Order: sequence, then structure tokens, then C-alpha cells
Amino acid sequence: RSVNIVAFGNERDGFSEDNQQPSLIWSYLGRSALISQIDSSLSASHVGNPVFTEYQACVFGNVRLVVHDCPVWDIFDSDWYTSCRLIGGADIIVIKYSVNDKTSFQEIKDSYVPMVKKALNHCSVPVIISAVGARKNGVPCTCPLCTSDRRSCVTTSEGVQLAKELGATYLELHTLNDFYIQKYFGGVLEYFMIQSLNQKSSEKMKKRKKTQKSRRVQPPQLEQPEKMPILKGEASHYNADLHNLLCCCQCADVAFYPEDLSTVVEAHKIILCSVSHLFMLLFGVKSPSDAQDASVAQLAQSLFAVQAGDPFPSSPRGVPPCVPPVRVVVKDSVFCSCLPDILHFIYSGAFQWERLEEDIRKKLKDPDKTEHVLEKVKCILKTPGKLNTAKDCKSHQIKRLYNTSLRLFFNTPVLADVIFKIQGATVPAHRAVLVARCEVMAAMFNGNYLEANSIQVPVYGVSKDTFLSFLEYLYTDSCCPASILQAMSLLICAEMYQVMRLQHICELYIITQLQSMPSRELASTSLSIVSLLKKAKFHNSDCLSTWLLHFIATNYLIFSQKPEFQELSVEERNFVEMHRWPSNLYLKQLADYRNYIHSQKCHCTVM
Repeated sequence: RSVNIVAFGNERDGFSEDNQQPSLIWSYLGRSALISQIDSSLSASHVGNPVFTEYQACVFGNVRLVVHDCPVWDIFDSDWYTSCRLIGGADIIVIKYSVNDKTSFQEIKDSYVPMVKKALNHCSVPVIISAVGARKNGVPCTCPLCTSDRRSCVTTSEGVQLAKELGATYLELHTLNDFYIQKYFGGVLEYFMIQSLNQKSSEKMKKRKKTQKSRRVQPPQLEQPEKMPILKGEASHYNADLHNLLCCCQCADVAFYPEDLSTVVEAHKIILCSVSHLFMLLFGVKSPSDAQDASVAQLAQSLFAVQAGDPFPSSPRGVPPCVPPVRVVVKDSVFCSCLPDILHFIYSGAFQWERLEEDIRKKLKDPDKTEHVLEKVKCILKTPGKLNTAKDCKSHQIKRLYNTSLRLFFNTPVLADVIFKIQGATVPAHRAVLVARCEVMAAMFNGNYLEANSIQVPVYGVSKDTFLSFLEYLYTDSCCPASILQAMSLLICAEMYQVMRLQHICELYIITQLQSMPSRELASTSLSIVSLLKKAKFHNSDCLSTWLLHFIATNYLIFSQKPEFQELSVEERNFVEMHRWPSNLYLKQLADYRNYIHSQKCHCTVM
């Protein structure tokens, strides 16, 4: 064990008459009762580098003490590497100065203390600042070769401030007698020596424990399971589906004409009624007595005239014979000329108000007529009893189409033009919504199929609840399965009718539910994951089937104990065994480690 001390500075007054007095460090080494076996050759001749003196001795009996005393600060200027090496190897640093040499103190403070701090580099090495000598308050020297403050004293407050900058311990040694050397300076120095030795012993013990720990047989490291494939959701195309319905005019059951019957604009009652109480009154969904706002009924009478009965000059396409066509004459010619743009606005969700303003402004090129048409649109779309302002329109406060509007007509006979027969029950629906949202339905109702001209359509292969959930998605673009099994049934229905986004939603629901299931519940559940895997594969749900295989492999210890595990095919079993977690290698290493620990306990010498 050893302690390294580095001392910087000259405690002698450069103008003192007594320049032969021993240094602070040498005085301590010579007088301390704890110091022994000082190397006489080194102490007698001060062998060493001319810049510093090296002393070697023993302290506390058997601790090697090495002291480097550097009275000249020039070592920092002439040999920065050596000064950094000395500070880097120091356990204790001592900085000395004379209280009667203000110039030297100022140079230490301004030039060398920053260098010491830089060399320490935030290391927690104790520093002792020793202010040596009794202050002399005589008259300053008047010699022109002397500076005016050469004999001025370094105050205590200046020394304490310097100690604060370094985080050091400040000592004032008025004279180098036994009391100041042994009791005062020696006591503080020996305290830091003991602290240094304790710290070294602690670090050595920690290193020894770490070495012993590294030599022990460590338990095997369990790697994380393989990351399961990420299933990405599909963006909604609800907007585009309903807008395309207007463009292709499939299953149109209403047509708007000008008073001269020169042109026709086709539309769908279900879409118009879902966004406007005025159209509900116009097509008989509501009676005038149900209207909460008389102005809505007045506008309907002044703007439109419904003429039913005979087929009109150009009957709407795709209307089955059982659904009578409706002809609506638009009395306002300016409004009628803008009707295609207004219908595009409605079918796009009735929220792109700025675009509608721009389209009508470009078409009419008359501010008064533009304002007239826009006011009519606001009145058509307004909620009864409430006033729609331009601000409401621009802030998207107008009642939108979509899930909040079409939901009103889900599973109701109002305006229904098709009835599904399923499990002895009937479910009303609207061809326009079905054709817009489902390509299989569009082909069924517009092709050369029996359903194209039938009111009642039988449905096979799915339950009533599942089919209702399927229709709810078509109307609202959302679904909320009650369980994993219901989600799988809905997925099968979605695959049957080729509604891919609904299929992805069901896949995500199943995955989310299984991921949130605790291991204990997974082990005790009666739900067959292998059965879900078989169904997912059979119904072309590749993403879900791949994920389920990884899920079984990740929870290998649970599923391998279940009877359903034997139902996996050879290919599936090989995949699960290859990707199983934990792996066979880990389990073997764990068994070997447990055997080793058990053998160590059996041969324990203590017990």
C-alpha cells in the first residue's frame, strides 16, 4: 500500500532574511512521529529532478509514502506532461504560499490554479492550501526596483476564496513549529492519508469481488423471443366509395330535372335523407307534422316538386322494378344549374365547404347568384331549430354524412329496397349503400343474377348476428366485435364478400386480444388457437395465420402441453420447433446450470 503526495509552491518569503529554514514538507517528515525509515540519501542530498524533490518514507508502520515537493511553479510552463502526470498520480495535493508575498499569490491564483483544475479534470483528490508565515504590516519598501505591493500581505479572506475555487481545505500556519507542523498541518494531512487508504482498500475489495463473481458459473442468458410480424391497418376508403356511387349512379332511385325536363341529375334517396331533414320531408321519411322548423318545409315546397308515377324521360339505371322511381323538378333554375356540384359536396361528406364555394363562384361568375345558391344549400343542410352560419360551414359544424348519418338507416325498413333472409329472420337494407361499399354486392345487384331483380335475398353460411355486424360496417365504416370468436366469424364473412379492410380490422382485433391475454389465462382458456390458425389459413388470412404461428412458437411451453398442439401439420410443427421460445439450447443450458448448483450445495464444506 502507498500514498502519493504532491506539493506545489514556495512557503518562504522571497525577501525574507531567513531563507535557510526547512520547507514545510521536510519539516513534517522530520518531526512527525508516524514517519519512519526516511531514505537518508534522498533526504540528505535531495536527489531528483531539479524542478522537484522526491522523498520516500514509511507511514503508519508499513505504508509507503512518496512525496514530490515542487517549490517552483515553472513546471507547468516548462513540462506540462510531467505536471499532469504528477497530479494524476496524486492522492493528496498541497499548495503552499507565503502570506507576505502578494505578487506570488496573485500569480498562483490567476495562472496556476486554473492549470491545476484542468489537470485534475474533475477528479475528487483532496487539496490542502497552506498559508505560511506571520503577516508583516511594516511600511512598504521605497526602492524604485520594488513594486509598490511587494510587501503587502495576503489576507485570510483571499486565501479562503482561493480554497473555495478548488474545493480545498484552508490552513494558516503562522510558524513552522511543532504545534503547527505536527498537530495542525500534520493532523489534516494524516486524516486525508487515512481516507485515501480506506478508499483504495474499498476499491480493491470491489475489484476482488468482481473478479470472483466473473469466475463463477453464470446462469444462461435467456434471449428475447423473435419479433412477431407487424400487421398494418388499411386506410379507410369510405369517402371514395360513396362519392363513386354518385359518379357511376348505380341503384339511383331519384332524378332531378329542371322545369323544361331538358337534363337529368341522378341521386339516391338514402344518401340525401342522411344529411338533410328537407329531403326526409320531400321523400316522405318524415311528415310535415314531424318537422320542428317550418322554414324547412317551406323551402322544400318552394325549391322542389316531386312527381311520381310514370317513368320519366330517362329513367335512373339499376333501379329494380319493385322500387318506383321518383322524379323531382327543381323550380330554381340557378340552383338547378349548380346541382351537380352540390351533390358532389353532399356525397363527399358535406364538409368541403370552401371547395363548394369556389366551384359555384367559377360556374356562376355572379356574386349575388353565388350567395343565393349557397344560402339555399345552408338551409337544406341545417339542423331544425338551429341557424347555420358561414362560420359553422367552414368549421365543419354541418352534420356530416358518413357513420353518424347513415347509421340512422341501419337495420330499419325506412327507404329499404332489399330484404335479406337469414336464419328465419329478415334484415332490411339499401342497395345504394351495399353497392357502394362492397364489390361483390355491386356485382350481385347490377349483373345478370337473380338478386338484381329480387326484393328478398337469402343469405347462407353466416349467422344473423355476424351478418348484422357486417352490414353495420358497410353503413358506418366501423365494427366492434364482442369476442375473438365473433371477430373470426366476421372475418370469414368479410372474406366471403371480399371486403378486405374489414378483414384487416378483424385480424387486428384478434391479435390485440391475444397479446393482452396473461399467460395464466392463456394456459387455462378453452379457446383453441390452433383452430383459429386453421380457419385463418382456409379463408386466406395470410397475415393472421403467420402471426398465430409465431404466437404459438413464442408461447411454446403453454401450447405444447395442450391436446390441440397435436393438430398442427408437419410443416407447422417444424416452423414452431424452429422458432420456439425458449429454445432447446437454453433449456439444456439451464438444466446443466441447475445440476451444477445442486452439486455445489451437496459438497458445501461449511454445512
